[in-house]
Amino acid sequence: MSRSPSFLALLLCVCAGSVGAQGQAVPAPVNDARPPALEVIDDSVEPQVTIRKRGEDMVEEYRVNGVLVKVVVTPEHGAPYTLIDPKGNGVLVPLDPTGQQISVPMWEIGTF
Repeated sequence: MSRSPSFLALLLCVCAGSVGAQGQAVPAPVNDARPPALEVIDDSVEPQVTIRKRGEDMVEEYRVNGVLVKVVVTPEHGAPYTLIDPKGNGVLVPLDPTGQQISVPMWEIGTF
């Protein structure tokens, strides 16, 4: 099978072009733009934390302006869990360590 010289020249140009494209310079990395440090504007926004022992469990209560917004319970044995008040209505909702809401079964098993 005979190839024409123009076909071979075209093939050589295509191969040379793809090899040349691989050798292009990589742009320099851009420095991270860090956000400014957080500043407390109003001391009333910073939560007041109360830590107490309940039996063998350690309970941390977070209050903002006297309103309970978050509770972190660290049992002696087991993983700590968090309860938050997402709506501000006083109802605490359990969260797992990833921040997902936990669905707690609340049905009646039996009565006597």
